[in-house]
Amino acid sequence: MSVGVLNKEVLVLNKLWQVVDICSVRRAFCLIYLKHAEVILKEGGSFYTFGFEDWKDFSQISAQDNDEDVVKTITYNLKIPRIILLIIYDRMPPREVKFTRRNIYRRDKNICQYCGKKFKTENLNIDHIIPLSRGGKNTWSNVVCSCISCNLRKGNKTLSEVGMSLIRKPRKPTWRSFVKDSLANIKEESWKNFLDLSYWNIELKEDKK
Repeated sequence: MSVGVLNKEVLVLNKLWQVVDICSVRRAFCLIYLKHAEVILKEGGSFYTFGFEDWKDFSQISAQDNDEDVVKTITYNLKIPRIILLIIYDRMPPREVKFTRRNIYRRDKNICQYCGKKFKTENLNIDHIIPLSRGGKNTWSNVVCSCISCNLRKGNKTLSEVGMSLIRKPRKPTWRSFVKDSLANIKEESWKNFLDLSYWNIELKEDKK
């Protein structure tokens, strides 16, 4: 088993069977083990739910030795879930995108907003367009994803002072756009029963100011 298996994406539904998030296999197993969620499996046109022990038993029967989508422990194997159902949570998530490093990278698609090249997360920094020491603010419109090289070049100066420019103007993302970006290119066949982007477009509108 590679670490990549634990980082694969799992669709998360609330107790009303509505799509609310995408999480990693690692996170999904934690939720299932703690009895906060159950695995959903589609077989023969019907959907079945499994708690942790039932999923473990099912995995022993159905898992193959060469199955790449299996997590192997010392005593048993576990098939990775594709969809989980939250047992208690019956709401939709907040529509406000949190101002975090992860979401800034996600907004900018891991692309340095100065040189336009895409990097792995560990090779990126957050840069303040107007430095904090020069009166800049810690806001969506003043921070961008920057590669280490561009970040060092810009330093504590303004763009005009170093002759640099942005490839696009930074804006605060909407939660709806984040959802659409996450689900638009999904190829997992078992998710298609729950993914309806037209539903998301209608229901998940920005709150009026």
